[in-house]
Amino acid sequence: MKKTSVRLRNVFMGAWALCGSVVCYANPDSTAARANAVKADADNAGLKLPPGFGALIAAQGITAARHIAATPQGDIYVKLGGLKDGKSIYLLHDADGDGKTETLTGFATFNGTGIAVKSGYLYASSNTDVYRYKLDAGNKVINPDNPETVVTGLIDRRQHAAKAIALDDAGNLYVNIGAFSNSCQEKDRANGSMGMQPCPILDSAAGIWQFKADKLNQGYGDGVRYATGLRNVVGLDWNSTSNSLFVMQHGRDGLHDLFPAMYDTKQSAELPSECMYEVKQGDNAGWPYIYYDQIQKKKILAPEYGGDGKKTGGEDAIDPVVAFPGHLAPNALLFYTGTMFPEKYKNGAFVAFHGSWNRAPEPQKGAFVAFVPFKDGKPSGEWEIFADNFAGPVYKSPGSAKHRPTGLAQGPDGSLYVSDDSGSTIYRIIYTK
Repeated sequence: MKKTSVRLRNVFMGAWALCGSVVCYANPDSTAARANAVKADADNAGLKLPPGFGALIAAQGITAARHIAATPQGDIYVKLGGLKDGKSIYLLHDADGDGKTETLTGFATFNGTGIAVKSGYLYASSNTDVYRYKLDAGNKVINPDNPETVVTGLIDRRQHAAKAIALDDAGNLYVNIGAFSNSCQEKDRANGSMGMQPCPILDSAAGIWQFKADKLNQGYGDGVRYATGLRNVVGLDWNSTSNSLFVMQHGRDGLHDLFPAMYDTKQSAELPSECMYEVKQGDNAGWPYIYYDQIQKKKILAPEYGGDGKKTGGEDAIDPVVAFPGHLAPNALLFYTGTMFPEKYKNGAFVAFHGSWNRAPEPQKGAFVAFVPFKDGKPSGEWEIFADNFAGPVYKSPGSAKHRPTGLAQGPDGSLYVSDDSGSTIYRIIYTK
């Protein structure tokens, strides 16, 4: 097994130490650990938060941090969008309990975004496969060089290739397989090109597939196309209150660019909605034939299929449970079950909006974490911005954003972790009152 360098006390500024395994830890003094309470940074890590909340930087230098997962012991697994020092998954460990990462441990070499801890395993995805690693009693990976393959052979056409994942409480694994197209045009993203009817992409992509979490080497034939008509879902989570899957769809692009006679640039920047759906087996959300217009509050026939911005469609398609403005790029969804935050947040949904490129010449939006209150498994009020100012004061384009929220995880104490794939930062949000 190759040795992996880890930094102790401060991930990127402290002294280096070599461990003989890719999974290694400091041995903190328990008295010191108890003496150190987690405290917010003086400037709340630069974030704007509701009264009573604080934030700290839990780790920095975690390049292209995408989705994240927390263990019951408070460690954080991070899935990178690429490789850092040849590794694509890192385990962050806070040895002394002050909320800051002291130990960084890397393993795996496959690109992708999905990661989850469930029932004694760490699940992680590449663009074509889903793997799992057996965990020990402390939820540390036992054999990082030899993961088991749970699902293999999923389609990868480079566009919307990352496979986000979620698990339910009954042994099922849900995998997003994004559409390798904007709107299933005969010529993708070509001005005025009409849509294919029926859309052939729906056979193997643009939906959520369900597999068994404990069965190895599954392919398409072993899974179930659980829901279809979803262009691309990066954020999804199982809601144990309603016993159902919720997803956040990335809406289609280019209404003005592709059909300038029907849509002006402002309409194209605001439409279509970024939708939250509750999906059950057999559901169809309507892509590519329709999109949801949050201003008209209607399902609108897509222009590639004869629509004009006003004609409705999708009579058999499900309605969203929440309709956000367009092109905010929702990259993570998490239902909060902790007890640290006030009661209003219990069982509600946090959504990490990454911010999109497709709003020009209108101002950019996104790069915040939103909150949706829930009651009895259903949205119960208007959504609100919970954590903001990730991007910084100048946000004219995605490249000018200092930080962009991507992943969400709930710590065992009820704190909320937010990963950032632009500024290489892991944030931790706590309630301080």
